[in-house]
Amino acid sequence: MILIADGGSTKTAWSLVDENKITLAEYRTEGYNPYFWTKEQISESLKKQLLNQVKPDEISHIYFYGAGCSTPEKNHIVELAMAENFPNTKILVTHDLLAAARALLKRESGFAAIIGTGANTCLYDGYVITHNIDSLGYLLGDEGSGSYIGRKLLRDFMRGYFPETLDKSFREKYGYTDNEQIFSDLYSKPFPNRTLASFCSFASEHDSYEYIHGIVRESFDDFFKNLVSHYPNYSKHSFNCIGSVAYSFKDILIDLSENKYHMKVGSILRSPIKELVNFHHNYQV
Repeated sequence: MILIADGGSTKTAWSLVDENKITLAEYRTEGYNPYFWTKEQISESLKKQLLNQVKPDEISHIYFYGAGCSTPEKNHIVELAMAENFPNTKILVTHDLLAAARALLKRESGFAAIIGTGANTCLYDGYVITHNIDSLGYLLGDEGSGSYIGRKLLRDFMRGYFPETLDKSFREKYGYTDNEQIFSDLYSKPFPNRTLASFCSFASEHDSYEYIHGIVRESFDDFFKNLVSHYPNYSKHSFNCIGSVAYSFKDILIDLSENKYHMKVGSILRSPIKELVNFHHNYQV
């Protein structure tokens, strides 16, 4: 049997597939971005969250597509943690952007993107990623992502720019009474990108407000302006994207893509895991 995993910065979706290419079970664990996790932390989390559900000796291969798995050094952190828990398993760790491209485009060439906790984009030739503009992570970039939208919302709340009704709802939801509480949360919690992205749920819960619509639209416009539009002949490609944030606000995303940046929309999916499993069913990796 094989395990196929799509690992974001917040969570990982796992599918257990047998030799007849039948999906036997699906699991969820934390996300294991090696920019934020050590080998020891990943290994311990896998013990607690995955090994109580699968039998390592029955797994012949693991295909792990992960956020932050963009260099051999970072991939090695995840590989070592996996090997501690699956010592007799062949393990392949690669970037979650390749998972998005394979899920969205299969063996076709084109444009693929991720807009979830973080954001990323690429051109893909049906086999490998051929062009990637670095998203630069949540501190310097990740335009359009959950952490980017969350940062904009948090900044405006802390400066007192929220409309009165939204300000009241925000305080009730998160219990904040002053900015010091927010600074404490941001600087003391271990995953600041997740903390910022968590505020994006407030946007989805209040998306009927024009103010929220404007924040999300501005964030997606930055995504197209600073990333997508810098690919050569970008508008000749269809726009294909995976991620919870993209899916939650797909109407805004589609409008910007087609009416401002003149990219016809192909597929927008919440998660790649089902299509990724289909890819592994139908194509040799």
